[in-house]
Amino acid sequence: MQMIAIGSAIGVGLFYGSASAIKIGGPSIVLAYLIGGIFIFLIMRALGELAVDEPNSGSFSAYATRYFGRFAGFFTGWTYWFECVLCIMAEATAVGVYVQFWIPTFPQWITAFIVLMVLLAVNLLGVKYYGECEFWFSIIKVIAIICMIIFGFLMIFFGFANRGQAIGISNLWKYGGFFPNGIKGFLSSFIFVTFAFAGVELVGITAGEAENPKKSIPTAINSVFWRVLIFYIGSMFVMLALYPWNKIGVGGSPFVLVFEKVGIPAAASVINFVVLTAAFSSMNSNLYVDGRILYSLASNNNAPKAFGKLSKSGVPYAGILFSSAVTVIAVVLNYVVPGKVFEYISSISTVAMLIAWGTIICTQIKSRKQKNAEGDKTKLSFKMPLYPVASYVTLIYLITIFISLGFLPSTRIALYATPVWVICLIVLYKILTRNESKVETNKKAN
Repeated sequence: MQMIAIGSAIGVGLFYGSASAIKIGGPSIVLAYLIGGIFIFLIMRALGELAVDEPNSGSFSAYATRYFGRFAGFFTGWTYWFECVLCIMAEATAVGVYVQFWIPTFPQWITAFIVLMVLLAVNLLGVKYYGECEFWFSIIKVIAIICMIIFGFLMIFFGFANRGQAIGISNLWKYGGFFPNGIKGFLSSFIFVTFAFAGVELVGITAGEAENPKKSIPTAINSVFWRVLIFYIGSMFVMLALYPWNKIGVGGSPFVLVFEKVGIPAAASVINFVVLTAAFSSMNSNLYVDGRILYSLASNNNAPKAFGKLSKSGVPYAGILFSSAVTVIAVVLNYVVPGKVFEYISSISTVAMLIAWGTIICTQIKSRKQKNAEGDKTKLSFKMPLYPVASYVTLIYLITIFISLGFLPSTRIALYATPVWVICLIVLYKILTRNESKVETNKKAN
């Protein structure tokens, strides 16, 4: 479970999306990851409080239904499903870019299609095979990042692979200072930092299929936070110390570009392979979640009953097949607008992710208030720290990130897409409930 949680949180947001974050925030992105990581930890602890007390594969969608009513569960579940689909699309786009590192003329859309088909096959085999693949993919990128940080420190302080001349850390302030784009650039970088941490909430989804959630969830949440934070801050520090921030482009993974710059081309190929596995790992996790979310929605009458079907091995195959079919849109987009796909998709998915995280916090607040009123406060074995202050401050942070999306041209499209999505869900909910009313009326008439 710990490898799955780490694997879901380390994907294109770090390996590919970090280029955009660095371009806006410069070296201050290291501080942004630290602050953002603290809020992500609080979100994970809020989810942990709910998941340990009531393990459920529907996770926060099921909790939203319980504490805020059916529409809340409907809206949250479908929005999170949408967010996971968008993440798969973003990952598929990044994979196309990674492959072009070796084969520059190979079309992005073909790569995206092949990866999506392989991904579908893995998820249809069963949770055991999914977990096994996710474990090894996570191991690969975790080991690679640790090695990168270690060798990076050797280059910075001892001149490893640089003729014995220590590179030092002057690049952190040499080109315009630690805040080269001012406080505005620093604050704007939180948008990309937030997207990079997408996936940590997967721990809550796995709770429904964990053997001992009361033990495994707290362990996973607490340990994953420190490991992921070290990976993000450590890798960003190494990258920005080795390479001037204003020369890190967006035509490929910054990790690859850094190792090319210090004269280790073989390492660049290795890192490129690692980011490929990282992207596949994250896609694998998101498709796993999509199937379970649709299954939970169907179980609560918030989705067609067909999504509630399971294979002999217990896999919600209908939801997985439907989600995979929708992600094929990424193949089309990579054919039509290959240069803009990642920015558009990641921006829109950030909104969906903020809604999901906001739901976690709101549900945790409502749950705790209810338990306190009923005198069940002492029964919680894994509590949100510094409640209620931490819960409300985290909610304000998420609202601030949502508003800040409107200040950047590349992310503003997310705010345009949000009302469209909300209207679509309201219409779908009305249709769903109206059809149910008709069925009930016909039953009574018969």
